[in-house]
Amino acid sequence: MFGGCSVSESLMQPVVFLFLHRFLSVMPQTPILSVLPTRSLVDEKFKVLVENLPPGSPVTVRSLHHSEDNHDWEAFGFYVSDHGGTVNVSEDMSFGGTYTGQEPMGLLWSMCPVPGSREGLRLRKKNVSSPMLVNISIHSGHEGFRDRAPLASVLVERWYMAPGVQRIDIREKEVRGTLFIPPGPGPFPGILDLWGGGGGLIEYRSALLASHGFASMSLDFLGCELPEFSHSETAFNIIKDHPQVIEDRVGVFGLCLGSLVALNLAADSTVVKVVKQNTFKLLVLQSLKVNSLFNFDLDLDLTCDLQIARMMCEAGNEHLLSRLEYPGAGHLIEPPFSPHFRSSDMFVVMLWGGHTKPHADAQEDSWRKILSFLQQHLHTCKLNVYVERSMYRTVV
Repeated sequence: MFGGCSVSESLMQPVVFLFLHRFLSVMPQTPILSVLPTRSLVDEKFKVLVENLPPGSPVTVRSLHHSEDNHDWEAFGFYVSDHGGTVNVSEDMSFGGTYTGQEPMGLLWSMCPVPGSREGLRLRKKNVSSPMLVNISIHSGHEGFRDRAPLASVLVERWYMAPGVQRIDIREKEVRGTLFIPPGPGPFPGILDLWGGGGGLIEYRSALLASHGFASMSLDFLGCELPEFSHSETAFNIIKDHPQVIEDRVGVFGLCLGSLVALNLAADSTVVKVVKQNTFKLLVLQSLKVNSLFNFDLDLDLTCDLQIARMMCEAGNEHLLSRLEYPGAGHLIEPPFSPHFRSSDMFVVMLWGGHTKPHADAQEDSWRKILSFLQQHLHTCKLNVYVERSMYRTVV
């Protein structure tokens, strides 16, 4: 006997150990996919990490979202694992797919309808009380990845409403809107949120603004029989007089057609204090006596850019004008990581222009500067109007 085993048993152990080592070494590895955080606001970044892959393995990282109008949207990048068997989407290069290069959030901003979808789709959140659910998955190989079952997947929640934000229906004085109140005791700075010519009550930007500390009311100003200016001024007074709103710290955020209303409120109303606007009309610029920030897609707005600068200068208000210029961004600049739409089907097919990567960069940069401006002027200053002009966005 040797150590409690016979000599023959002890001689067999190295052979058994060698067999087990070889068996384990050829077993297929199980990839590990992690996404952090799995629950966040839509303007917050996440990190996608794939581990335990064979070194040098081609894999596809894919995002898939089933929208509220029953359409599927996807984005994907082609990656190759490093010598340690890892793919880090935040740091590694995508060699193809719906985006290329080092793009930490390409899985969101490059989303497009899956092959076979109808033309003219636009992805917009309707029910902000529920999250946007995105399935992140990894697939072996590159070409034909949709035909293969995912190696691993993680479900991610992207929210417009932070925990504690209150959603309040407004139906008074012929006004139809939704007010979002931030969590906490308040009172808070206020924003009137005006959208474009498509009409309807669009809530997701207001919900996100409330998640950043602003009491924001989205308004269906086309769904009322009153003139747009009168209707919007009534809505402005509703939010200004709300007990959870600081009455002299209220702004207006205008989009497309809503930007015209915002500019008119800024110039003609006696109650408006702060305005943010995106539009392409120059009707009231000489009347503005407020701090103004304009966003421009230079491919679309160069003439407007020069006219605005000239008109503000002639009125002696050039010192109030700041401009953000985004070549190639297009008309629809929304909160960060929203997909790009060159066109969409409204009453007719609308051409919005722009290119996907410049559009994504413009959204991320402009949103950060919008929030910074609003924090500066609505939290610390009085009697200011903020106009952000990008052919798409205006804030008062």
